[in-house]
Amino acid sequence: MTSDKKKPIQHIKGSLKYIFSILLAVIFLYIAFRGVDLQQVIKDVSHASIFWIIILIISSLTSHFLRALRWKVILSSVKKDTSLKNLFGSIMIGYGVSCVVPRLGEITRAVLIGKWENLSRSSMFGTVILERIIDVIFFCLAVLLSAIIWSKSIYINFPWLKSALYLTTFFMILVFFALFLIIHYKEKFYSSVTKVLGFFSEKTAHKSVYVFEMLILGFSSLKGTKNYIFTIVLSIMIMLNYALNSYLGFYTLGMQGNVTFGMAWVLMSIGSIGVIIPTPGGLGSYHALATAVLTLLFHFPQPESLAYAVLTHFISYFLFIFTALFFFFLLNKQHENLFKIIETDIEK
Repeated sequence: MTSDKKKPIQHIKGSLKYIFSILLAVIFLYIAFRGVDLQQVIKDVSHASIFWIIILIISSLTSHFLRALRWKVILSSVKKDTSLKNLFGSIMIGYGVSCVVPRLGEITRAVLIGKWENLSRSSMFGTVILERIIDVIFFCLAVLLSAIIWSKSIYINFPWLKSALYLTTFFMILVFFALFLIIHYKEKFYSSVTKVLGFFSEKTAHKSVYVFEMLILGFSSLKGTKNYIFTIVLSIMIMLNYALNSYLGFYTLGMQGNVTFGMAWVLMSIGSIGVIIPTPGGLGSYHALATAVLTLLFHFPQPESLAYAVLTHFISYFLFIFTALFFFFLLNKQHENLFKIIETDIEK
């Protein structure tokens, strides 16, 4: 009976989160499109090069394949023969799901790879969290490098960026400190957290312990100096590939005149913040930030800048949805109970 009563509340919470993400997307879309000549934007997009769009799609798929390869390295101590096809497929399905419901894709890919490879879902959640921590570290480094590349005006045009970097760095220090306590003082840390959070909510205390356990499982899966080096190298390759995708985006619209790879790196770094914001697939938030970078830092016309954001986002969105459906029906032969499994994990 209790679980039956909780379900409507959980559904309401889920609906409110989704409505909030849609509202965020609408606000950012309004900011991006406000005062722009839409006819010129449509004209610019309609003249995009099919050849360079195909090259961009291939490059984008390469970056996601590199992510699958990095995940395989992280999982090598858990299961050496993890299928790259399954890893790549689950990543693409996860991206496709996140295009509809923000953050649900992370749960989806952990559930899928656990099911396909007969691995613990908890440990898979742990490796996904580990991946996200690695991503945050490298994206922070990418933004810092962008500040060096474009130091003359980046903080003037984006004054909030410095504060965001300080807060993120502080947060990462806290995370590493917490991980140190979790790994080295597991039992004491668990009991302390349970006691403190238990005063407010036992459910929150149990959830926190569950997350900590997943983190430990995730970090314990990455073992050996060789695997650490491979993970770092692949992470650098992923970031370079993301920047290449931004660079190729200029070619799709014939904007490559005086564009450098450094400019593409800056655009990738700040544009990625728009993807982190919890809107469906970065809708609106990516458009607003990418357009701002192109107009404020690189002085492209606003319609052309927005056309770049619209086209590159549409390509990635279409790619995620198409490949998600393709891999879902190709790899998941028994998918009829998948969403029940995912829903159960969300409720936990």
